[in-house]
Amino acid sequence: MFPLTEENKHVAQLLFNTGTCPRCIFRFCGVDFHAPYKLSYEELLNELQKFLKTEKGELILEVPNPPPKKIRLHELEDGIDGTDNRSQNGEGRVSVIEDGSIASKNSNPNVCNVCLGILQEFCEKEFIKKVCQKVEASGFEFTNLVFSVSFPPQLSVREHAAWLLVKQEMGKQSLSLGRNDIVQLKEAYKWITHPLLSEELGVPTDGKSLFEVSVVFAHPETVEDCHFLRAICPDCFKPAKNKQSVFTRMAVMKALNKIKEEDFRRQFPCPPNSPKAVCTVLEMECAHGAVFVAGRYNKYSRNLPQTPWIIDGERKLESSVEELISDHLLTVFKAESFNFSSSGREDVDVRTLGNGRPFAIELVNPRRVRFTAQEIKELQQKINSSSNKIQVRDLQLVTREALGHMKEGEEEKTKTYSALIWTNKAIRKEDIEFLNDMKDLKIDQKTPLRVLHRRPLAVRSRIIHSMETCYVDEHHFRLQLKTQAGTYIKEFVHGDFGRTKPNLGSLMNVTADILELDVESVDVDWPPALDD
Repeated sequence: MFPLTEENKHVAQLLFNTGTCPRCIFRFCGVDFHAPYKLSYEELLNELQKFLKTEKGELILEVPNPPPKKIRLHELEDGIDGTDNRSQNGEGRVSVIEDGSIASKNSNPNVCNVCLGILQEFCEKEFIKKVCQKVEASGFEFTNLVFSVSFPPQLSVREHAAWLLVKQEMGKQSLSLGRNDIVQLKEAYKWITHPLLSEELGVPTDGKSLFEVSVVFAHPETVEDCHFLRAICPDCFKPAKNKQSVFTRMAVMKALNKIKEEDFRRQFPCPPNSPKAVCTVLEMECAHGAVFVAGRYNKYSRNLPQTPWIIDGERKLESSVEELISDHLLTVFKAESFNFSSSGREDVDVRTLGNGRPFAIELVNPRRVRFTAQEIKELQQKINSSSNKIQVRDLQLVTREALGHMKEGEEEKTKTYSALIWTNKAIRKEDIEFLNDMKDLKIDQKTPLRVLHRRPLAVRSRIIHSMETCYVDEHHFRLQLKTQAGTYIKEFVHGDFGRTKPNLGSLMNVTADILELDVESVDVDWPPALDD
């Protein structure tokens, strides 16, 4: 059923005569149900011409020069919609010649003066098939998709001009048309294209999907449509580092909300002129949102950094925990890159034992995203069999939101360490037993000298919850410590030239140093433990 009624006829006629396409006419007439927009462009044009036909079979075309004439519909060439007759070269347009008859240079429809062809060529099946070909060639796995489009900012200017024209005409009839009464271009485009995409690809469109198909449109011919706004509203157009142009959609909309109607009319034609060409597709891209893999790792080497150790562009050690895990994930998930994070970090010469340290890896733009629990288990086994320096457990897919649990209350969590201590003075078993009785010892640590190049200078208070000693010989003993997360253990032992107070050396009245250090447990209950 054709959606326009007699009360829409004047607005529809006005817009049609000034070069506006049928779907944009629907938008300005407030047609907010989907079905009419989904008809093919040819059907819509035909139905609109029938609707605007007078009782005597005439279509009123208001032509500025010569004055308006009544033109018989049968005089229209096939495929001509009677739009803007003021084309400079007449290509694809209806032109009035001296005797009042109609001539046309070709049968292509005129380019809409409001949407610049978006609701003409770019929501028809032929274009959607091109989009789907791009999707299928991209190699991404997906069960749904979000279809995002970016329109040229000058569309907002043209829509504003058409709105002022219609608003003025309706005002003559004591009727009003607010900006919010017009159906948004993106909404109408979505109503048409989403069902076509779903049908062609066999998956639903979903605004929350991690798989995004994006199309960026441009229209070079009318790119200067926005420029007058900068002179009138300079505050709206401020350069930004990540923007190629100050004329963003948001900036243009901000200026349009500020500019006075009379100022706009003086600077821009109402109705807007009809362009010669439709929009062009600047970009058509497919991308998948990041997926996250979490687990716990053990590190058994005292010659392996957590992350690549590169100083002044030179790699110091051949590998890292991060790379030994992530290289496998990148390959299997077919991701472009990754970001590694963990619950704290150990030094290159420190082992991580026990249940391991929680970690998470963000895989950027992965092409493969669907895995069974068994496949993830096999991936874990592959990582573990590839190196004797690390082992991974509890490997699993997690959500972005779940990552917060790894960092949650990080400094309130506890960690347990085992250290081999050396003292310069000979000691007996009795000399270290007093440490076993110390509970919740508060220490103050200035940022250690060894990390001062990458961390701000500050004094941090930490708690040594408990210590347990095991005598080895007169210069060595083992010390197990349970501490607040974030405690610098090496500095607690040797004092860091007095930057950690108190320290083990000052408590024992000796010079102490740490020969070996192991992380025995990181008390973060995440990610959930999995059955073997």
